[in-house]
Amino acid sequence: MAKTKPGKKDLDSYTIKGTNKVVRPGDCVLMRPSDSDKPPYVARVEKLEADHRNNIKVRVRWYYRPEESIGGRRQFHGAKELFLSDHFDVQSAHTIEGKCIVHTFKNYTKLENVGTEDYFCRFEYKAATGSFTPDRVAVYCKCEMPYNPDDLMVQCEGCKDWFHPNCMGMTIEEAKKLDQFLCSDCSSDDDTKRSLNSFPVSPAAETKVEAKRRKR
Repeated sequence: MAKTKPGKKDLDSYTIKGTNKVVRPGDCVLMRPSDSDKPPYVARVEKLEADHRNNIKVRVRWYYRPEESIGGRRQFHGAKELFLSDHFDVQSAHTIEGKCIVHTFKNYTKLENVGTEDYFCRFEYKAATGSFTPDRVAVYCKCEMPYNPDDLMVQCEGCKDWFHPNCMGMTIEEAKKLDQFLCSDCSSDDDTKRSLNSFPVSPAAETKVEAKRRKR
């Protein structure tokens, strides 16, 4: 009778070789690329398992950098931005170099200091089609671009929208010195026109306002 091969065994954790860092399913890791000139790959650990020879394999779900996606890097992509892809793989655990943290976009924008191991993700990415989820995000400023957390933006006290200083004809240094900021629309002299556009008023209320002005 032929012997059956011993099966694989699921592991709760793996200690990265040469370190005291422990990796568990759900953790995000940096993985050694085959080309040493490239930055490490980023992946989320889905499963750890050992075979009968105690070779440890890790099932991962890859994060893509913007330049690795079909559309490439765009203006609003942050330097530490990643896309969670639908690309899964099984690798040797020995290719894990270290751990990292992939924050939600909201949590990343709240970080006081961004470390080398901090990344963020706001999109899921389908590797075969190049499509993103969500496929739409809020846009800001006159340039109507999504928010890039690496770029300084200033908030208008009037409309509460956010603007890039250079789109408003300011330097970053000038923007940092501002106590408050009004965009070109809100700082317009035509206050009456703006208030009527912003706040619907009844014809009766409009007449009363005009009557008060004439009495002055």
